[in-house]
This record gives sequence, structure tokens and C-alpha cells, in this order.
Amino acid sequence: MISPQTLSEADRRVVAAWAADCAERVLAVFEAEAPADSRPRDAIARARAYSRGELDTAGEIRRRFVAGRAAHDVRAPAAAAAAQAAAQASAVAHMGAHALGAAAYAAKAAGLAAPDYAEAVSEEIRWQFAHLPTAARAVLQRLPPVGENSSGPLGPGLLSTGVLGSIVGEIQAELTNRG
Repeated sequence: MISPQTLSEADRRVVAAWAADCAERVLAVFEAEAPADSRPRDAIARARAYSRGELDTAGEIRRRFVAGRAAHDVRAPAAAAAAQAAAQASAVAHMGAHALGAAAYAAKAAGLAAPDYAEAVSEEIRWQFAHLPTAARAVLQRLPPVGENSSGPLGPGLLSTGVLGSIVGEIQAELTNRG
């Protein structure tokens, strides 16, 4: 049985562009610390190309971990979160729920890079919703609530606990409220 977090290939392509937008917003945080490391920028470009149908799903599934490795090569937590946002965006080809991971990591990176963490996170989430296409919103609304389905990134684990779990929960609550 396919996980409800996977989504159809067409739906994954719809949300990949928004995930790339979210990750790109905080890319400068990563690049300030590691200007010569192109892995997150490349992952964002691949997510966009995937969304346009220019890259195949199998190939992108094989490459989805590249940007995540960049997160381990930086010291600043904000830079690591920005690299993880790019990694999550590229992983949308594997499972659509990674789009929420890209948004959550981007909001976390924005918060960690700012003097007022909570306000920066809220501001980033507001930006994400202001730039969320109607079609992508409809797709994301079909995902199970964070922590309620164990067969994907929203299940028990990283995206459902701690700061990331709170951010994903806030994004999903907003998706529900905005219908």
C-alpha cells in the first residue's frame, strides 16, 4: 500500500516548486557560511526542474540526499537548517510530504538566523502562505496530520517532533483554517 504522504507523481510535481521557493528564501543563510558549496542551490534547481517535468522521479529519488550532506559540513545551526530545507525540497520527488519539511526547515533557518526567533519563524510562514499556489494548497491539504501516519516523513521522527514538529503543525493548521 502506498503511503498517503507519497502523493501522486503529478501532485509531487505541483508542490515541488513551492518547496523550492521556501528553500530558496533561506539559501543565503547557508551560502554565507559555505559560499563554495553548491549542493543546496543545485538541489533547489533540481526541485524546480522536477516540478516542470524536466527530470524523472527515479533519478531525483536517487539524488535526494546530496543537499542534506551539506548540512553536516557547516557549523551554524541556521546554515544547516537552510541546507536541510533544500534537501527536503529535492526529496519531494520521493514523497510529497517533504514539501512541508522544506517549509518547516526554511522557517527554522529564518528563525535561527534572526535576533527574534519566534517573529522570524512567523514571518517566514506568512511569506510561505502568501506564495502558496492554490493547486499546491489543495494537494498539501490532503496530507495526513503530522504525527498521525507512520509511513513517511510526517510520521514519528524528525518532522513530527520538537521545533520542526511545531512548525509543520502550525503550517497544517493554517492549511486547514484557510480551507
